[in-house]
Amino acid sequence: MAEGVAHTDTEGAAVTAPSASSGSGLDLIGLTKVFPGGTVAVDDVNLHVDHGEYVVLLGPSGCGKTTTLRMIGGHEFPTEGDIVLDGQSLVDLQPHRRPTTTVFQHFALFPHRSVLDNVAFGLKMEGMGKSERRARAMEALEMVGLTELSERKPAALSGGQQQRVALARVLVTKPKALLLDEPLGDLDRLLQLRMRVELRNLQRQLGLMFIHVTHNQEEALSMADRIVVMNDARIQQVADPLTIATRPATEVVARFMGDNNIIRGLVTESANGRVVLENDEKVRVTVSTGGVGTPPVGESVLVSVRAAAVDLDESGEGAGGNSAVCEIVFVEFLGDLVKLHLTAGGERMLAKVPGERYPSLRGREGETIRIAWKEEDVQLLQP
Repeated sequence: MAEGVAHTDTEGAAVTAPSASSGSGLDLIGLTKVFPGGTVAVDDVNLHVDHGEYVVLLGPSGCGKTTTLRMIGGHEFPTEGDIVLDGQSLVDLQPHRRPTTTVFQHFALFPHRSVLDNVAFGLKMEGMGKSERRARAMEALEMVGLTELSERKPAALSGGQQQRVALARVLVTKPKALLLDEPLGDLDRLLQLRMRVELRNLQRQLGLMFIHVTHNQEEALSMADRIVVMNDARIQQVADPLTIATRPATEVVARFMGDNNIIRGLVTESANGRVVLENDEKVRVTVSTGGVGTPPVGESVLVSVRAAAVDLDESGEGAGGNSAVCEIVFVEFLGDLVKLHLTAGGERMLAKVPGERYPSLRGREGETIRIAWKEEDVQLLQP
């Protein structure tokens, strides 16, 4: 990574603001957007994205991810900060002057134009000759596998084919960065799964920088090289998908990613980089602090435990380590797995176990059961 560029450890958010002389790649430097009336949509965002990297901006509605993308593409202008691509500031450039192109959730294809003419339209507006722009458009259609449909109208295409036409329309301009604003949001579930594969394979084939906005955790985990989790206009964590899924840095990230048990307790033991916490619900947790500082005895702390890391401990062997006695609230059968909705007093808990165990769990709502997990599956959350 270039000197001065914002960097992250494997579990945290950006810790150093990039400089305008960062060189290759995209740098967001202190990027801030305040709308009229004082609403802060994006607050001091610092991020570096390399060429050839697939980065997903992930978060709930209103967190600032779409506004960030729109500022990169020139559809919004920052209140403060800079956007630098390969050493060139973009903030004063209109969208059509930027080496970026945006694929919006709604394809906005011209219904009266053929697929080929839809793809070539932008080049026509730039004044390119007919034969050259049609050749370029056919090249773009070949990238997305639609050359045989070049003379069809959009209404004669499936949703997935229309999505690929929208991609070809932006690829024909040969951008340095492709910006995708909820690109799969209008597609049905099956088509979403297929388009994830197609998009990721296309990105690898082209070697382009893709910056993709979504609120869908599964979509982000399956597609990204790195995930940028945003909330309340700020970056909460930047990391690879495995780290985001298994080692959320903060309570916000742990709750948003879902299926994490968030446990609060008081530290009862603290030594040698390990702490033990307990709460009034008889939940006992041992966790390694991972070098982020060891909280003292008596301090209230939060930890997260993935539901997939929780197992049933009906023998009671795990009672002395990481365990809780829970009441079964609901047994949810999902085919390959069973999701157990539990409560330990007032603490909601969740466990995921293999679907083959459903027959022994069916109809056991209201029963008491002990659950347990391994120390290495516990993550101490940053305040």
